[in-house]
Amino acid sequence: MMNNAISFFLLQAGSPGGGLGIFLLLPLLFIFGTFYFQQRKQKRWQEVINGLKTGDRVTTTGGIRGIVIALKDDAMHLRVPPDNLRLEIAKTSIVSINREDEEKKPA
Repeated sequence: MMNNAISFFLLQAGSPGGGLGIFLLLPLLFIFGTFYFQQRKQKRWQEVINGLKTGDRVTTTGGIRGIVIALKDDAMHLRVPPDNLRLEIAKTSIVSINREDEEKKPA
């Protein structure tokens, strides 16, 4: 009787070396895939940040919009309208970039 129950379980769930093993690996593959794509996205964004140049319009995490007027290693100076204030902000606070040459292109 006990032997039949074990056989039934193995037939339904798959043998330890068979189908059940892949179901145990799927969550791990999903986690590693998520980390991989997140890292790729972060590297691409870092390249964009490193490619900033004067004249680019940026928006910060605090909602400040301005034009880049000077660049440093880890910071930049923005000109913020309407009074043309000059602010120094960290590059890591940039959330979006609008380049002047992209705005002039016809759609």
